[in-house]
Amino acid sequence: MRVGRALVLALAAIATGGCSPSTGPVASAGETVPPPAAPANPIDPQKYYAVLLTNGTVYYGKLEAYGTPYPTLRDVFYIQRTISRDAKALSNVLVKRGQELHAPDMMILNPQAITFIEPVGPGSKVAQLIEQAQSKK
Repeated sequence: MRVGRALVLALAAIATGGCSPSTGPVASAGETVPPPAAPANPIDPQKYYAVLLTNGTVYYGKLEAYGTPYPTLRDVFYIQRTISRDAKALSNVLVKRGQELHAPDMMILNPQAITFIEPVGPGSKVAQLIEQAQSKK
């Protein structure tokens, strides 16, 4: 029962002030140990990311100012599904934002609307399609 004894000792340490839930571990003489430093922002604004929003829409682009009230997506793409005329084939087409009537050059996102962010893999189909779109400029 080593695990059980270790758990009892850990709980006893917490109960006697060996750890404070709000400030973290307590050092000797009542000093608190500072929490670990937050990791640096893992978002590279030069790389493409897939950003899933709470409405289910996925945008691909270069993400800037993540962690602020106004994260911004630039060089934005999205996938548009099309059905062939005979309705037998469904295809996905990567579309560059900016083709719309209001010609947006960026998207300012609501940070609460971001469900998750993933990097676009350099060898992925999306990365290949973005590269093709960039070479057509």
